[in-house]
Formats: sequence, C-alpha cells, structure tokens
Amino acid sequence: MAEQAQLRQLVMTAPGIPPHLLVNDVADMFMDETHGKLLSLPVLDGDRPVGIISRARMQQVLFRQYGRELFGKKPITEIMNAAPVVIESDMALNEASKTVTERLKFPVTEDFVITEGGRYVGMGAVMHLLNAMEAQLAAQTEDLASAYKQLKASQLQLIQSEKMASLGQMVAGVAHEINTPLGYVKNNIEMMEMFFDGNRELLGACNALTDTLLSPASTEQELQERLAVLAALRENRSGSEDEDMLKLFADTRFGIDQISELVQNLKNFSRLDRAAAADVDLNECLDSAVLLARNVLKTRVEVIRQYGALPRISCMPSQLNQVFLNMLTNAAQAIEGQGKILLKTEAEEGWLKVSVQDTGKGIPTDVLPRIFDPFFTTKPVGQGTGLGLSISYQIVQQHGGDIRVTSQPGKGTRFTVRLPLAPPAAQTPESPPAPPASQGEAA
Repeated sequence: MAEQAQLRQLVMTAPGIPPHLLVNDVADMFMDETHGKLLSLPVLDGDRPVGIISRARMQQVLFRQYGRELFGKKPITEIMNAAPVVIESDMALNEASKTVTERLKFPVTEDFVITEGGRYVGMGAVMHLLNAMEAQLAAQTEDLASAYKQLKASQLQLIQSEKMASLGQMVAGVAHEINTPLGYVKNNIEMMEMFFDGNRELLGACNALTDTLLSPASTEQELQERLAVLAALRENRSGSEDEDMLKLFADTRFGIDQISELVQNLKNFSRLDRAAAADVDLNECLDSAVLLARNVLKTRVEVIRQYGALPRISCMPSQLNQVFLNMLTNAAQAIEGQGKILLKTEAEEGWLKVSVQDTGKGIPTDVLPRIFDPFFTTKPVGQGTGLGLSISYQIVQQHGGDIRVTSQPGKGTRFTVRLPLAPPAAQTPESPPAPPASQGEAA
C-alpha cells in the first residue's frame, strides 16, 4: 500500500488532447508555460488514453522543411505515439519502474500515462519515478540493516534455545541413568538397616552379658538369663547374613561407581571446569556422548566402536560434544525397533574423521539436500526444532571442518565429521551455507 501511495504522488496534472485536435493547436499547447515540466501530453478518447505526443516528436515534424504546412492541419493522431507507456496507479513502484524501463526508449523523450481503472489520471515523469525508487531503496536498505541486526540477535537466541533443548533431553536421560543405580543403592541401604537392627540387638545382648560377668553383684540366675537372650538372638540370626551384607556392600559400591562415572562423563562432556579451547581426544568425546545418550539408545540399539589412534587436537570440546550427541540422538531415533550404530574414527592426511552410521530408515532423496537448512525437520511438531543439524554444521565449520552425509532409504545413514589436525587461523560466527549432501548407499 505504501508503494501504491507513492506512485499516486507522482501524478502530474496535464490536459488531455482530443484525437481530432490539429497538430498546430497542439504545438500551441506546448508553448504554454504551465506545461513546461512535461515532455509529452496524452491523447484521450473521452477518459481513455489512446496515444501520446511528445515535444521531441512535435519538433521533429514541424521543424522539417514545410513541416507545418504538411502536418499542421492534420489531426494529432497522424503523428502521435499510439502505444504509450500506461501505468495503473495501484501498481507497485518496482513494477512500474520495470515496465517503464522495458517500454521507454533511450534517450527518454516521453512521460508515461497514469491511469486508475483504465481511466486517465495524469502524467508521470521518469525522473520522478527514479527519485521515488531511490528513496524507497534507501529506506529498504535501512530496514534490511535493522532486520539483519535483529536476525543475528534472533540467531543467537535460537542457537541458545537449541542448546537448552538438547541440554533438557540430555538431563532427562542422565536423570534416568542416575536414578537406576540410585534406586538399588537405596534398596540396599534399607536392607542393611534391617541387618543392622538385628546386629544391634545381638551386640546389646553381648554387652549386657559382658556387664553381668564383670559385675561382682551379679547372680547365677542373671547370668543364665543373659545367656538365654543371647542364644535366642543367635538362633534367630541367619548364618548367611554376613555374606549377604558383603554382597550388599559390593552392589552399593558398584552403583555409586556408576553414578560417579556418569557424573564424570557429564563433567567431561560440558567441560565447564576448563577453558573454552582445549586439547582433547575425540574418542573420549564420543564415549562421553554415548554414555549420555544411553537413555535414547536403551537396550534396542547396539553401539559398535571402531576407534583409530587419534592425536589430540585443539578445539572447543563442549561444542563438539554437542555435535556428537546430536548425531547419536538422530541415529537412535531413525532406528525403528532393534538396530546398530557404528562409531568409527581415523586420522588421515591432516584430517580427523568421525563417522556415525546407523541401520535406520534412511533419509528420502528429496529431503537429503535440505537436512542442514535451519528450521527444517521431519519430526512431529513439538519433537524437533530443525536447528540441530544446522547448528552442528556451523560448529564443525567454525572448527575448519565439514560434515558429509550419505544415505539410502531403508538401509541407513552415515554422517562423517572431518576436522583439521591444525585449528583454523580465524573462526567466524557467521552461519555457513548448507553443504552439498550426496545421495548414495551407506557403506
């Protein structure tokens, strides 16, 4: 609507010329100072434009030898341009500019006609149109600059939201993994409390018997009573209680070790206690990611590790851990029922390669080129933001590497992360373009 209003503001009032008006009379009209800004005048049949006559055309006709004598008494339709450039007043400025540019010839000797519903409204000057387009482009440039700043801010917020979403899924999985050993540690402690109550009664009877034996005032009857209580407690006590207690202690220690291992891997995964960049072993990063993804892997997905000997590289481990966890999660979700995930690492020709290959349903051919596009997801609403792979690729590219993918529907998908042994000289935060995705069979 703003563009349409701008076009209406370009209208210049100009009298219409009836088709029967003579050339000499039209020449006199051009001499009128009120029309000095106009390059041309419209020829109207009623309120409909049928042509246009320009100053340049009039001069061309009248200044030739005997021009006024030959054409002065003829109707203007004899020399007018019967195909003028006509622009509807509700046309957008860019469309109007495109039409004028395509239709008018250089050098520009005519104005264009502005109509509303096919009825004549006024004339429009090419220079005025260009000035309006320049003003509009300047405003659009300013709007684009502002929108770009907002987009960058929104991008950072979206990346943080995706990280928080991944963190939420990871925390849910970690909570589940901690809850299992914590559950039987709690049960073991409850059973140990029962054993301890029995042992405490037995120990109390032993202490009472000892006090009776050591007391000079004790009688034989008191001694017999103490012995009877102790004998009864010993008889009620199972002979395997000591062995059971040892097993409970061993199981409890095992559960605590599992929790400790999970917490340590979570600590290594986040690297919250280290600098942003560190020298790490990517095999260790993968192991941490596998442990934290156990909730989505469960018992239905077998993880096969084929690790090569990798040199340590300088990187931002918390970011790469996010990439590996994202790929493991996607691979597990792509597997319906039982399946396998192959993790393979190797070093070759200055690069480290980490591949995550699953036996899932694969990626359709029409979807494969779009998997790295921001907000693109095939997951149901509420289960995917469409930012996981896009952010993963951005992280890998900031480390100087790339992600390649091959997939065959019905057989599986393989993602390969390539990272340089030497970190890039400079890392830019700009969002990368999506890499070319190749379609093929996952080997």
